[in-house]
Amino acid sequence: MPELMRRGHFLGTKLRALRKRNGLTLEELSVRCIQRNAAIAPSVSYLSMIESGKRKPSPALLELLAAVFQRAPAFFLDESAEPGPAPGPGAVSGAGAVARMPFEPAFLFSRNLLQAAIPELLAQTGTSGRQFAHLLIRSHQEMSRNDFPDLERAAENVGERRFPLGVEDLTRLARRHGLEIRWFDRKPVLALDKDREVRSMVRSFFEPPGIVYANRALQADPARLKFDLAAHIAHKVLHGGDGLKSAHATGGEMGGSPEGGSGAAGLEPQDVLHAWRDFECSFFAGALLAPRVPFRRFLTREQHRVEAGAKLELTPAVVMRRMTKVSPYPYWHFFDAYPPGYLRAVYRGNGIPLPWGNLAQVSDPCPNWAVFRMIDGAHGEAGSQISVLRDGERALLYCCHSVRVRDMAGNPHVLSVGVDLAPALEANGADSAATVDAILTECLQRRGEARIPRDAAQALAALANVLNIAWIADALAVPARIICPRSTRCPRRERCEHAPPSRAREIADVREEILGRDA
Repeated sequence: MPELMRRGHFLGTKLRALRKRNGLTLEELSVRCIQRNAAIAPSVSYLSMIESGKRKPSPALLELLAAVFQRAPAFFLDESAEPGPAPGPGAVSGAGAVARMPFEPAFLFSRNLLQAAIPELLAQTGTSGRQFAHLLIRSHQEMSRNDFPDLERAAENVGERRFPLGVEDLTRLARRHGLEIRWFDRKPVLALDKDREVRSMVRSFFEPPGIVYANRALQADPARLKFDLAAHIAHKVLHGGDGLKSAHATGGEMGGSPEGGSGAAGLEPQDVLHAWRDFECSFFAGALLAPRVPFRRFLTREQHRVEAGAKLELTPAVVMRRMTKVSPYPYWHFFDAYPPGYLRAVYRGNGIPLPWGNLAQVSDPCPNWAVFRMIDGAHGEAGSQISVLRDGERALLYCCHSVRVRDMAGNPHVLSVGVDLAPALEANGADSAATVDAILTECLQRRGEARIPRDAAQALAALANVLNIAWIADALAVPARIICPRSTRCPRRERCEHAPPSRAREIADVREEILGRDA
């Protein structure tokens, strides 16, 4: 028994994964155990405690559980197969954006220990409580596939699904909800965002109970003015205009602003409150300006072209973010990157595997990602690209459309929206593995970029028509590229242009060399 205790840290995780994989409830597993040996069969509550790591089964009970699943008892010990929960409902196939953490052994992931360890982690990394709260919200967005029907309904009730809304419409809605707009004049200033200085401009802010202070410069920028007014209307509708909301300033989260300093270590309730309200108001604003049904019809007419948003005085950011929400195709991702490689926002509804994410400075970005190629402005103001991502032994296929824009303070940044092509290929009756392999092989033979082979191009052209996304067809006219999670792990035979040289070695490789020499 002591040996089992020492070697069974992941036992509960493995049992839960095996039970779910076989479609059994806790009650059904208990019944199955009773059928085999009623004398030692566990109750539902005891099985739950085993799965949560609060109890360890006796050797006899472990043998009983193993017999139910036709496994050897050793399977449940640490040395056997990898522990890992079964994917939950709606999980993205092959999701790898950020691998889920199995909270085992349970005694190391107790609430008390996490409450002590998380502030220490935030202090070590210089992450403020507000930034950590935004990361939690992004993860929540990705796991829920950006589906927030209560916010959608609230926005549709306010806007009555009218589309498009002009500045005058937003102004009338603001007045209808008791908001007064006061104008001020203020030029860009240097602001501190975490450990970075950014050129920022205060666009607008809310002063309770009902005053919106707006920068007069917004009068010459109706797309941004509409978004700010929509977000302030959201605050009044959703939160009664209590003022617990970030100011709108360039360089910050959509609907948020540069925070100023790293803040105190730890996660305060106010951090979560402000971050969640910023998100709610931003989502509401997007839903108000681009209600789901009429905006989907607009995207259908315009074949999902981002630039078409200018006809409606919508910013590219609003168009891209709403596109990931209202499209009938669910496998989307979105990036917002500032030079030299700072990711202000990331949404990975398709589980695209990345070693970096929101609020992160990418230290060694692969220069062939469209979002990083366009940051310096050397590759045009807009473009579409088909990319093969090498992730370990897997090869994944994506298409994105990227645009280089400037925020209100004049800072250049790149917005990129994209789709995972493999699920659509399979749904369209094409062999996705063969298509990806053909493009990958062609690229590997031509220094990492090549025209797409004819058969693959025909499959993707058909797919562009099915999905009604014009920029997939546009991307077929330019070479496809191999991209990789990090430039230091590039699969190309020759190093990528601009990729930083590295002498780093994997310790596992060194270990294998030593063992091979000693054999």
